[in-house]
Amino acid sequence: MKAKEGILDQLGTILTAELTAVHQYLLHAELCRHWGYERLADKFQHLYTEEVTHSSQLVRHMLYLGGQPDVGKLDEVKGSQSVQGLFETNLAFEREDVEMLRKAIVHATAVGDFTTRQKLEEMVVDSEEHVDYFERQLTTIAQVGLTGYLAEQIKS
Repeated sequence: MKAKEGILDQLGTILTAELTAVHQYLLHAELCRHWGYERLADKFQHLYTEEVTHSSQLVRHMLYLGGQPDVGKLDEVKGSQSVQGLFETNLAFEREDVEMLRKAIVHATAVGDFTTRQKLEEMVVDSEEHVDYFERQLTTIAQVGLTGYLAEQIKS
């Protein structure tokens, strides 16, 4: 199968973001584990696994379309010195991801690549759920305070 115009470029950009997310969530899981927040470490581990799955699906689809996925390219992996900072960083990251996926969906539709569009639509649902998760965590922190929130994150 040959890729439609611009699709491999779009998928390559998304793959870079997904691989960056893998590394970022891995770092954040281990930071939370190091700080003693096992519940959060487990959540970030789950997010890491989802992003690995997205990356694998993108690589497979790019190969199907005749592309050469670049799995060695990453954007900046961002950490933080606090849980709240991790949430703020990831919320911004996921919002950018949603916007990138939406633009790629529009492009795939415009060039008539409905298979790619469907795959991207499935991915954007996960990314929108991640945005919702980080927004809810930050709202909870604002409501109960950081100390109260973190006390609930110690045990799985």
